[in-house]
Amino acid sequence: MSAGLIVLIIVIVLVVGLVLWGMGAYNALVALRNRVGNGWAQIDVQLKQRADLIPNLVETVKGYATHESEVFTQVTQARAKALSVAGDPSATTADRAQAENALSRTLVNLQATAEAYPQLQANQNFMDLQGQLSALEQKIAYARQFYNDVVLKYNTKIETVPSNIIAGMFHFTQAQYFQTDEADRQVPQVKF
Repeated sequence: MSAGLIVLIIVIVLVVGLVLWGMGAYNALVALRNRVGNGWAQIDVQLKQRADLIPNLVETVKGYATHESEVFTQVTQARAKALSVAGDPSATTADRAQAENALSRTLVNLQATAEAYPQLQANQNFMDLQGQLSALEQKIAYARQFYNDVVLKYNTKIETVPSNIIAGMFHFTQAQYFQTDEADRQVPQVKF
């Protein structure tokens, strides 16, 4: 074999190897981007279930604690805001997280209000609703953790060499984490 033919074979092997690596890196980024989308969809499903459960919980508590109208108004407004942000296609993950975190804060106040009424605590309907809400909150926490784990992998892949080259060429952008805002980091103040 001539030296020119050997060089040509080496160049072809390198080009093919580079193309295969590029395809693999691109496919890995697409798979991670899709997992991020799936993770967000799982959070969305759980948040929708919670939003659907809240009116029943509020009505049950309302029957026992009629003079606590401020708490009910806060829960209703926070739920409406969360649903509004969820339906807004231009809302970011941070916007959605902020609205959902505000709703979580008002639910803590609602549950604290309910604790002030022993006869409500004995109501089977309330206990069922509270159990469902507690289970949903655990599912939401798990879905958020899963989502943030996938976002971490995706963002790391976008930032690390050599996959950052493919990410830049095909305009892959970093995903936002589902983060708790500062108000949720504070201990809730419950007043009766």
